[in-house]
Amino acid sequence: MASPATLRITELRGDGIGPELEASVHQVADSLPLALDFQPVDWSLERRERDGDDAIDEAEASMRRTRLALKYPTVTRTRSPNRLIRRRCDFSVIYRPAATIAGVDSNFKEKLDLHIVRVATGGTYGDPGQSVGRDAAVSIRMVERKPVEEAATFAFELARRHGFPVTSSSKYTIQRVTDGLFEQVARDVAQRYPDVPHSVELFDALLAKVIIKPDNYRVVLVLNEYGDFLSDLASGLVGSLGTGASGNFSFDADHRVAIALFDPAGGTAPDIAGKNICNPTGILLSFAMLLDHVERRDLGTALRQSLYSAIADGEATGDLGGALNTTEFTRAVVDRLGDRLAV
Repeated sequence: MASPATLRITELRGDGIGPELEASVHQVADSLPLALDFQPVDWSLERRERDGDDAIDEAEASMRRTRLALKYPTVTRTRSPNRLIRRRCDFSVIYRPAATIAGVDSNFKEKLDLHIVRVATGGTYGDPGQSVGRDAAVSIRMVERKPVEEAATFAFELARRHGFPVTSSSKYTIQRVTDGLFEQVARDVAQRYPDVPHSVELFDALLAKVIIKPDNYRVVLVLNEYGDFLSDLASGLVGSLGTGASGNFSFDADHRVAIALFDPAGGTAPDIAGKNICNPTGILLSFAMLLDHVERRDLGTALRQSLYSAIADGEATGDLGGALNTTEFTRAVVDRLGDRLAV
């Protein structure tokens, strides 16, 4: 997606620490040599509970106009807004990078640079199940060709762009039909990318091998629930759930991205909301991913490097062992960003 003269971004405002994260993003955005038009949608719990589908309708309409969104953490009480908007916009792929950050303490001492591409639909999450009598329950696990093909294409394009190999992973020896279909589609897509190495791993073995030999894995393509498990494992290995960021994508008939939504992995953190001590790393990395997506990788890279530099220098929020509040940490990032952009 090319960057227009003015970049319009749907901004899904959230709950808890959401306003503080929003302020951090805007502080960074104001320092960029790029015209940004944030178009806010109130997605607070109060508004969603009061207005129901109207809040979802407004978000969907805005995202279809802008084709680009940044989402802050939201509380789920009766209905998950994340699940609703994924269905409305037909998001089929979740992309979650996980990388070691110097200055973030972790028990895992190896370097990790993992790019998890997850099919965002189906799997065991597609059906909550139902009771069978008093003592049993059943659910249907569905794997569909179209979202798998979109996720596989995304994974191989990502790998080609960065010179990475792709590993597709599932339990194809046990789930022979569902996971077998997933692996067959992955192999079919791989044939269109002869320059990208492709391997297959059983998912349980992959979890061990990522820890033993993390350098062997870069882009990992997985089904919905496996991606959920692997993403949390990766966050644990890098030492913080609060530094995670992800992109959600829907596609047109030619496999081009139709709508992209970026959000942090962390939650609303109601215990610290309003105290100006939350860690905005996840949302700033999400914003950097957004800049990459609109082909301003120069700005996305500069933002990531500025953020990593601040943390490595010990200028971080309390959860990462630093002494800065949210505003001070953001200022440390902005100061470094200004220096990098001035070069």
